[in-house]
Amino acid sequence: MTLALKVDQSAVPQPVVDGWYAAYTHARHEKKVAQQLEQRGIEYFLPLYRSVRRWKDRRKELDLVLFPGYVFVRVPVSQRLRVLQLPGVSRFVTFNGQPASLVGSDIEALRNALACGIHAEHHPYLNVGRRVEVVGGPLAGARGILVRYKTNARIVISIDAIMRSVSVEIDEGDIVPVL
Repeated sequence: MTLALKVDQSAVPQPVVDGWYAAYTHARHEKKVAQQLEQRGIEYFLPLYRSVRRWKDRRKELDLVLFPGYVFVRVPVSQRLRVLQLPGVSRFVTFNGQPASLVGSDIEALRNALACGIHAEHHPYLNVGRRVEVVGGPLAGARGILVRYKTNARIVISIDAIMRSVSVEIDEGDIVPVL
């Protein structure tokens, strides 16, 4: 006697095939890794911000990495070895031994905002507070935590997998509370 077990495939959680992942790099190798990813045709995102540094004899504008030690890559899980073989890449950020998929809408929104020239800056990791969603502007689709800074509204976007946050100034009319 044989028993056939039929499994409804819609009920089985399917792994994310093509998503954003955080690749952990060696110290100060983020730009070099990004350059190698570009050469190999792998989609990546390295968030940078401009900072003015002063020395005794000069001032200089520098492009600094917003999340030191990380480069975000969009690659199918089956192709992650291509990223791990790059010099300067240590590993993927994992959860239970599997690469941790990042919230794609937050990555895309941050990518659009930085491309539009919105000023972003480091913020201590924040995961508690009044949650909001951005409905307008270059950050549309992002979710974060509303923080007041003097008379301006700021939204703090946290990347939970790497426990890092970034704050950006935003118009209050572009956000709605998340229930």
